[in-house]
Amino acid sequence: MRIYLTSVFVDDQVKALDFYTRVLGFAVKHDFPIGENRWTTVTSKDSPDGPELLLEPSDHRAVKPYKEALVEDGIPAASFQVDDLNAEFARLNDLGVEFVQKPMQMEEISMAVLNDTCGNLIQLIQLPAEI
Repeated sequence: MRIYLTSVFVDDQVKALDFYTRVLGFAVKHDFPIGENRWTTVTSKDSPDGPELLLEPSDHRAVKPYKEALVEDGIPAASFQVDDLNAEFARLNDLGVEFVQKPMQMEEISMAVLNDTCGNLIQLIQLPAEI
């Protein structure tokens, strides 16, 4: 068994696609219409055949209170691994990305949390080389 797809609920799929590709650097895997919305997935450029992230519309009635509660409590909707957190923070900061938690060290792990502009907090994490 392996992870094929996971999703993050976004307020605006077009805005999310721009942010997740142009700013975060993911690559579009699928993008086609399904009714009033789209089936839009992105993957890591380093692993185009790896797990896909679905930029899923926030249309369901349960999503808005769920997302609001996560943001209010500072809980990221997703976590993305980076090789060099400080370099990625500097790159994204230069692009105007809002960080709600600047890079910090917790034991062997470094992490930061950003606002994805589509209603979510996203964690960036750097693991020790030996993990």
